[in-house]
Amino acid sequence: MEMASIADIRRAAGVFGTEVPLAAALVGLDVVARLLPHAPNFTPVAASAVFAGMMFRTRSLALAVPLAAMLISDLVLGSYDWRVMSVVYASLALPAVLAMWGRKLRLPIVLAPVVLASSLLFFVTTNFAVWAFSGMYPNDLGGLVHCYVAALPFLQNTVAGDIFWSAALFGAWWLARHVGPRIPVPSMRATTIS
Repeated sequence: MEMASIADIRRAAGVFGTEVPLAAALVGLDVVARLLPHAPNFTPVAASAVFAGMMFRTRSLALAVPLAAMLISDLVLGSYDWRVMSVVYASLALPAVLAMWGRKLRLPIVLAPVVLASSLLFFVTTNFAVWAFSGMYPNDLGGLVHCYVAALPFLQNTVAGDIFWSAALFGAWWLARHVGPRIPVPSMRATTIS
């Protein structure tokens, strides 16, 4: 029993020593990127969720990254229909879940499909919510199709942003692990703590 306590303490120290500061940095990046001028949907929020899901041993912390970033930045930007907001928030937490499932595989194999799937799921779910709850489109098949067609330019930005920011985050992680002085950087692990 005493050994389990020591292991738990070491694991918690690792989480608070590297994961919490990294999570705070990701949230900070996401908030700043959302508040500064940018192309619509070209933000690092989904990429940060993928990164956190791949890197963090703590599932709840990985899920907290995109949710905290959205909540903090929406406090400044303002809110909109709570039903649409709920779908947006869930759609931006989903990449962390997909990354957690995929991290048991080797990173290069799973990263591109997870990022692309995250972009497409965000597009499908959030535009469905806009169609269903905003009143901007008729609640019929024609209205749904019109909503998706009108949102295609945003899909382009979403995919480009998710690819760009994922490459930047994972590229910086690779550089921190392989170039320069040795600093504590989370390693790819299949183990998790809830």
